[in-house]
Amino acid sequence: MLELLFSSPGVFVIYIFALLLAVTVHEFSHAKVADYLGDPTPRLQGRISFNPVRHLDPTGILFLLFFGFGWGKPVEFDPFNLKNPRKDAGLISIAGPISNFILASICAILMRLFLFFDQVTLVTIGNNILAPVIMLNIILGVFNLIPIHPLDGFKIVGALLSSERAREWYQLERFGLIFLLLLIIPIGGSNMLSTIIRPIVNVVLSFLIPSAGRL
Repeated sequence: MLELLFSSPGVFVIYIFALLLAVTVHEFSHAKVADYLGDPTPRLQGRISFNPVRHLDPTGILFLLFFGFGWGKPVEFDPFNLKNPRKDAGLISIAGPISNFILASICAILMRLFLFFDQVTLVTIGNNILAPVIMLNIILGVFNLIPIHPLDGFKIVGALLSSERAREWYQLERFGLIFLLLLIIPIGGSNMLSTIIRPIVNVVLSFLIPSAGRL
């Protein structure tokens, strides 16, 4: 994405807007669900906010700019404030990706309406603004569903397992960053992460935007 800064500065600005929107909605949803389930920690930390500054993680943003994937500042929650810590942690975790898919779906509906009316201004907005918002939300949502700590998918899987299996599963938490690095390291010009998520993202994009190109 960073190459757009030099080749198409205007497009780069649009992608930054889409990125900030995707990350903000994602992290806000984590915080809101945690607060709803009885933990005031995100509220006390100011995370129930649509201010993107409160949700940005510098490392995650740099990764997205350079590698095409990234993350926001993790929402902290206290499991002792939850009635069912493991299950509720799963609900808090899945809220982020679901919010990205919902936002992408809303934008896809708007884009289809804009194309239907066939107004030059609306079509331009759809292709140049809504399309990047849809794409980045899908990428962020799919990426975070990977069951590797610290991504949301790890706690989602933990919530679905039995208590005994969950204890064994959470022992893998300390290896999460190692697994992520293995996925990121390029092999033959690509990396395992792109190989895993690109087909899924392309399928979802082709459903939401029939004319969408492949990543």
